[in-house]
Amino acid sequence: MPIGKGERLPYLALLALILSTAPVLAQVTGPEAPNPSYEPDIKKSASIKMNVEMALVNVTVTDPYSRLVTGLDKENFRLYEDGIEQEISAFSSEDVPISIGLIFDMSGSMADKVDKARQAAVQFLRTANPRDEFFLVSFNDRAELTSRFTSSIEELENRMMFTIAKGRTALLDAIYLGLSQMRGAKNGKRALLIISDGGDNHSRYNEADIRNFLKEADCQLYAMGVFDVNDMGRTTEERYGPSLLSELAEMTGGRVFPVSSLGDLPDIAAKPAPLAAFCPSSSLGGPGLFHQEGRKSGRPARLRRE
Repeated sequence: MPIGKGERLPYLALLALILSTAPVLAQVTGPEAPNPSYEPDIKKSASIKMNVEMALVNVTVTDPYSRLVTGLDKENFRLYEDGIEQEISAFSSEDVPISIGLIFDMSGSMADKVDKARQAAVQFLRTANPRDEFFLVSFNDRAELTSRFTSSIEELENRMMFTIAKGRTALLDAIYLGLSQMRGAKNGKRALLIISDGGDNHSRYNEADIRNFLKEADCQLYAMGVFDVNDMGRTTEERYGPSLLSELAEMTGGRVFPVSSLGDLPDIAAKPAPLAAFCPSSSLGGPGLFHQEGRKSGRPARLRRE
């Protein structure tokens, strides 16, 4: 699918995804008609209330070049719950305010990449919705909350301006700190945006811990991966970095955007992601398994149930 120019990243939307929103509503069949022979004695003053649980699913659609796709409508989607297609009865898309945590890598492995990483962060911040809010976590040997929630882009840029890359990489600890800080977010849409080469070699929390935290968190994870695949001197952790970021991001419905050149940034630092909403038949029996794909391409869309 072709992508539009200069929008914001998924969810996010993004991030976007990260961050990037298109809600989808699935029809719910009504109750069976009562037996004509049975006429219950119901007083006119009595009232019947029905509560319908709505499930929200954030969706990110990309083309074969991993660029975000926007401008989609209801006819472009098919939504499945436990393998059964759900009827879409309503659809909308809007750029909603988002709470975003920037997770900025300041470890020694970023020494020759920190300028590019800083430019990527600034590029992203300048696409912000005025109602977005941000906080900044920087990390090397340990993770540190550099700036609490703020809507001041200038403050965040200043915080990153004079940072020096050194030390080891406590990436997983930084993600945990970001998820903890996100509990104070004021916006319903929330995402962490990691700017890193992805390696971890100094965290107190392990990968299994972070996976469990992400499952419980109402937050998507996106990453701008500042990777240098041609660097033969990379450590084992650095070589595993892209896979680690991708696996963690995808389990939340987010994704990783490799920053191979600054020319990639307009597409990376953009766009809100579609948001699907529907009435799940599995709401009383479990979380259900959801799948969504584009009608034109048949490609599965990345999604996350709220």
